[in-house]
Amino acid sequence: MRLLHTMLRVGNLEESLKFYCDFLGMKLLRQKDYPGGEFTLAFVGYGDESDNTVLELTYNWGSDKYDLGNAYGHIAIGVDDIYATCNEIKNCGGKVVREPGPMKHGSTVIAFIEDPDGYKVELIQLGTQETHKQESEKQAVTQS
Repeated sequence: MRLLHTMLRVGNLEESLKFYCDFLGMKLLRQKDYPGGEFTLAFVGYGDESDNTVLELTYNWGSDKYDLGNAYGHIAIGVDDIYATCNEIKNCGGKVVREPGPMKHGSTVIAFIEDPDGYKVELIQLGTQETHKQESEKQAVTQS
């Protein structure tokens, strides 16, 4: 088994495609209208769906806003240079809601941005994230 995609409902498909493709560098992999159901599906990602987990953007015709609720957290994307990425996003009109820096109680360098619908996207500086194994090893050292 493997994770195939995560679905997000979007209020403006064009704005969402601009955000995920232009700001975050994903590619539009496929898009299809379903007139009978009055919705459009667009799949975006960093590689072919056969090898990569992707995002499914679902636009329900006539729905331009959703209540995000309090259960959704965020998606996470690894980046090579978090500071440059955040600057590019801001220069393109994107919203950085947490500037890059180490996470609380850890050394992983993170930032948060927000898509046009208010969904949070965590950016993680590649090479700084601690794995579960590293966290366990640190706890074992501090407890001995």
